[in-house]
Amino acid sequence: MTTGTDWNSSPFLRAGAGTGTGGSSAHYSSDMTSWEYATTPLIVHSTQQILNNWGQDGWELVQVLVMPDGNLVAYFKRPVG
Repeated sequence: MTTGTDWNSSPFLRAGAGTGTGGSSAHYSSDMTSWEYATTPLIVHSTQQILNNWGQDGWELVQVLVMPDGNLVAYFKRPVG
């Protein structure tokens, strides 16, 4: 009888994670994408304009967080290069 999930074979784990190897057995492809990240505050009355401007510069919206003070912060990524 099998119980639980075999996390070592999960495609969602980083290579080498959870295997006890500290990542030393990771095999990465040379075509792996490298990312750069950015954050910016969002002003509620101009959210669409702000997001469109970042998108035109090649940035992809990853997440928007509501900060404890109620302000919005957008997190972006784009490939390096």
